[in-house]
Amino acid sequence: MLLKDLQPKAVWEHFDALTRVPRPSKKEERVIEFLIEFAKSHNIEWQRDDIGNVVMRKPATAGYESRPTVILQSHMDMVCEKNSDVEFDFEHDAIRAIVDGEWVRAEGTTLGADDGIGMAASMALLLDEEAEHGPLEVLFTVDEETGLTGAFNLGEGMLTGKYLINLDSEDEGEIFIGCAGGVDTVATFTCETEATPEGLSFYRVDVKDLVGGHSGDDINKGRANSNKLLAHLMLSAQEQFGVRVSRIEGGNLRNAIPREAYAVVGVSTENAAAFEAMVQSYASNVKVTFAATEPDMNITFSGVDGITSVLTSDLQSRLLTALVHVPNGVIAMSQAVEGLVETSTNLASVKFVGEQIVVTTSQRSSVESSKHAVKDSVHNCFAVGGAVVEHSDGYPGWAPNPDSELLKRTVESYERLFGVKPKVKAIHAGLECGLFLEKYPHLEMVSFGPTLRGVHSPDERLEIATVGKFWLHLKDVLKSI
Repeated sequence: MLLKDLQPKAVWEHFDALTRVPRPSKKEERVIEFLIEFAKSHNIEWQRDDIGNVVMRKPATAGYESRPTVILQSHMDMVCEKNSDVEFDFEHDAIRAIVDGEWVRAEGTTLGADDGIGMAASMALLLDEEAEHGPLEVLFTVDEETGLTGAFNLGEGMLTGKYLINLDSEDEGEIFIGCAGGVDTVATFTCETEATPEGLSFYRVDVKDLVGGHSGDDINKGRANSNKLLAHLMLSAQEQFGVRVSRIEGGNLRNAIPREAYAVVGVSTENAAAFEAMVQSYASNVKVTFAATEPDMNITFSGVDGITSVLTSDLQSRLLTALVHVPNGVIAMSQAVEGLVETSTNLASVKFVGEQIVVTTSQRSSVESSKHAVKDSVHNCFAVGGAVVEHSDGYPGWAPNPDSELLKRTVESYERLFGVKPKVKAIHAGLECGLFLEKYPHLEMVSFGPTLRGVHSPDERLEIATVGKFWLHLKDVLKSI
């Protein structure tokens, strides 16, 4: 079955079209053109601001002219992650989306349902002549995934609505009314190297086939971090065998739990067999430790030749020590909302960039003071190791408003349609809502969507049946406001 043949057809046709439009974060030019052409071809009023955000407007249906204006909001960009054995160019290739039983997924890459399915629903509503609603403003933002720069730089006069429905949630039957704020911390080490000492045998050690996932939504699920595992192994090998590291890299995106990492290391030939045994023993131990959450984890090694330089002993020790000791994972659980992660941090990536080694981390918290406290802990760990440490501007959280009229209508609609009460929750992930609230303090907001799993990884998939429920719910909420 093809995507465009799924129901509700109006939504899936637009999602199918979006899979053919490249839209990496910070490179949204083609999807912006796609949206503007969509608006022009259907005579829809549209506006673009300087940063690239696009808003479209649809008048109220007959009899709904006096209703308050509702904003539907989704983001254009997608996380671009692929399996290492997959050839794919996210700037030019169409996503290879397939129907797989009860789910839609992509072949070896992220699917882009985050937030392509929100975009598709918005586009379908703009063309739906039977939907009943007050005036609509449909906002598509750029660069949500790597900095929220679209929301940060939203142009003046883009929005006039009273209510905003964010379509960037991942659990059907759950309505979100709050989110964590966040900040990125980047540590840069000067890459000091020296000629390879004689008498070393070199290996490439790979940590791979981890589950990964979203560094907010999935941080409490006990999944392994490939950068952490590899750093622990390399520091132990340094202490036991004096290994020399030529290269160590892992992860890609600040908001994804890293799935793969590798190191190229040299060990004295006389200790090579013992080093191999140590790697095998470490692999066996961590597979037991993460048996429930990382069933496919692999730690492998193979011999390599032609290595002409290694990190200086001083830099290697400082780098590995910092990577091992920097905080990672859940720092604190919320005392106000049961089961909600309050504060976390993710050791996202380690990259060689020119003459530098760049380590990227991200911190999240629903408590502003805690966000800064964990940021400072990460900062100090890398600063002691001699790195230059910088922080992003960060973004605010979204404080829940349980008395919102929009929330009341959204909950009533779900219960009326499906006979059960939805769960009302806050989320340990960054949504753009906090930034919208700073610019438009009068807004009442909710966030909901269909069910997604494996977001920010090549395992990303969208549950087909929940798209229909999401579509019905969205239209009914608009009708009832």
